Amino acid sequence: MTTTDSAEKAQQLAQGAVEARLAACAQISAPVTSVYHWQNAVETAEEWQVLFKTTPACYDALEAHLTAAHDYETPEIIAVPVVRGNAAYANWVRAETVAR
Repeated sequence: MTTTDSAEKAQQLAQGAVEARLAACAQISAPVTSVYHWQNAVETAEEWQVLFKTTPACYDALEAHLTAAHDYETPEIIAVPVVRGNAAYANWVRAETVAR
């Protein structure tokens, strides 16, 4: 998952990861309001959240791709484990992603 400051940037991050087959799907949710510490101040910003559906084998390549494509100095890039899920969906995610 990551966030960015515009719908266009979120679309570019989502499109790039799916086209590179590092994610089977990317969902954009927005806007969200983020409140955070940055450079000794509390900031509030409107952001777009992008959730990538990928596999553990693709995580490192996806993180590298997002780090290179992102314009934030310190982008949020986090992974949340899936505890359970529909087997057919998980198979689709594995089939649509390619570890590099």
